[in-house]
Amino acid sequence: MADLARAGAGSDTKNSPPFKLSNDVLIALGVVLVIMMIVIPLPTILLDTLMALNLMFSLLILLIVLYTQKATDFTLFPTILLVVTLFGLALNISSTRLILTQGPAFDGRMIRAFSTFVVGAGGLEGIVIGFIIFIVIIAMQMVVITKGATRVSEVAARFALDAMPGKQMAIEAEFNSGSISQEEAQARKQDLQREVDFYGAMDGSSKFISGNVKLGIFVTVVNLLGGIITGMAFRGESITQVAGTYFALTIGDGLLSQLPALLVSVAMGIVVTRSAAPGDLGNTVSEQFTRDARIYWICAAVLLGFALLPGFPWYVLIPLSILIGFYAYTIQTRKKKAAQFNEMMSKTAGSHKPQGGGDTGEMSPIVPLDPLSLELGYGLIPLVDKDKGAELLERVQGVRKQSALELGLVIPKIRIIDNILLEPSGYCFKIRGVEVGRGKIRMGHYLCINPGTVREEITGEKTRDPAFNLPALWVGEDKRDEAERAGYTVVDSPSIIATHLTEIIKRHAAEILDRQETQAILETLRKEYPAVVDDTQKVLNLGEIQKVLQNLLKEQVSIRNMVGIMEAIADFAPVTRDTRFLTEKARQALGRQLCDRYLDENRVLHVLTIDPALEQKIVESRVETKSGGVIAALDPGSQKAWINGVARAVTAMQDRGWFPVILCSEAARYLVKSLTERELPEVVVLSVPELVTDINLESVGVIKL
Repeated sequence: MADLARAGAGSDTKNSPPFKLSNDVLIALGVVLVIMMIVIPLPTILLDTLMALNLMFSLLILLIVLYTQKATDFTLFPTILLVVTLFGLALNISSTRLILTQGPAFDGRMIRAFSTFVVGAGGLEGIVIGFIIFIVIIAMQMVVITKGATRVSEVAARFALDAMPGKQMAIEAEFNSGSISQEEAQARKQDLQREVDFYGAMDGSSKFISGNVKLGIFVTVVNLLGGIITGMAFRGESITQVAGTYFALTIGDGLLSQLPALLVSVAMGIVVTRSAAPGDLGNTVSEQFTRDARIYWICAAVLLGFALLPGFPWYVLIPLSILIGFYAYTIQTRKKKAAQFNEMMSKTAGSHKPQGGGDTGEMSPIVPLDPLSLELGYGLIPLVDKDKGAELLERVQGVRKQSALELGLVIPKIRIIDNILLEPSGYCFKIRGVEVGRGKIRMGHYLCINPGTVREEITGEKTRDPAFNLPALWVGEDKRDEAERAGYTVVDSPSIIATHLTEIIKRHAAEILDRQETQAILETLRKEYPAVVDDTQKVLNLGEIQKVLQNLLKEQVSIRNMVGIMEAIADFAPVTRDTRFLTEKARQALGRQLCDRYLDENRVLHVLTIDPALEQKIVESRVETKSGGVIAALDPGSQKAWINGVARAVTAMQDRGWFPVILCSEAARYLVKSLTERELPEVVVLSVPELVTDINLESVGVIKL
């Protein structure tokens, strides 16, 4: 077997080529040669060739950018910027070496062409004109193109990074809902990561261009001084000869080096400004510049008006006015034809609709799921029967009003339907078709709950309260008065469902708040407070505002004070678009509202604090999940000890009639809440900046491991 293996290996080696230049090898050799150009003198013919290649490469980069569908499709652009910049600098150094060493004998055709033909004049006049053109090109690159492109790349990189967690969560949500497959979700995440990496790289590589422009000024000044010293000190030339030789060649060299840099700068500006307009640039321009013919009619009229004024070149303005007017007429005619065609097609489609009944073979549109629905077993239908009072309908309407007052969230209309698949006495709540709670009702009976003040227990059928899962009893009408005298809380059937609905809304308010409801809230707020809404929406989109409101509702924080919430996030949104950070700032703006909920009758806020070492450990355990969330990842032993410690402290507070409130730093608040929300969802976590100054604070315990 070994012999066969050796024989096979020998035959492969014999048939394979001794050496093959791959793309990787060629690129590596090219980069090394560019670096070697800095120290190795080049002949003028090779210098001309390389300068022509530099000009060609820069033009190719600009054309590639113009014909690229999306900015992130050209992910190699930041690396290309570095290589092209380095190549141009190496050529600059090589040309400077040849100009200073050869002097009047320098025969580089590219540089001499730029020093005469491109300038448009010869002699001292050409030198002055060339120098002015060089200064204008440098100023245009530094002040206009490079500075603007650098700023756009910085903002794009920051926004892309800030938006990444939200986009990742959106992809996860689509995947979890089954809208997209795992492969598509993975591809979207890779595209998102590629976008963030691209704009991050562009943020840094834009400095290459700005540095190249500054270095171009420095190199030109050094070349001029070097030419004066070399020509006058070493060759004994007069100032006129020096100007005619070194100054002219330096200006030509500067123009030749700045033209490719200008092309690359324009390409960089196009790349970083095309994020909002993906697709083919030509089609995008054609679409967006031909939407309305009126603007061209107005432009033609203005040009014609200027032509009629004395002193203006009418022979230029009138033809331009006619040309623009003809273009406006073309756009208007095209729009009319398109509208007539669409109208004809709609009439044709309407005339072919099937007459009469029967299955046409077409599927009707899918009806969206209800935001919140209540399904009843057939035994509970009397609760919504109008002939019997429909008491449940009135209770549900009262719950919606109460939720609007307490949470600031107007609950959409709740659809109540019967479901034969449920037990006759059963009911369930669904949010967009997914069950979130269920229970059973015994018609003609009352639910008796022991609030802790029962003086004498009564007999009845043992059960659990569906809203809070507390021990309870079912009793008949004949024992209702007895239960009330004994200290039980007695609840009838409609009240049981209404109370359960109230708790469902509180726990799942964040899921109920969709973007359409968020838009409705903003439109209502805009009628009285347009400034704060417009100011916020300049920085945040609708989804980000929705995410902040959902984060507040998850902890049952009322969003009724929308003015305070919007002002808070508008203040900090220019700093970061991280919705978790903005949520904390919104909570701090609602500090008085938060604190007032948990004060006792003496306006004292009783809180639990956390041992500083433990709090620091929680902050240091902060981990970002793949979906963009943030959690505290304590080790299993510490997590168990933490829950046990919090549970003991919370039980002690509740026994004394106080709300279970934990006070910690702003950095730890969200993490502490994430550590307790599963096992101890009733625990309230406040941060120090959320406290107001006119309340009395009393620490009743310290949580330690």
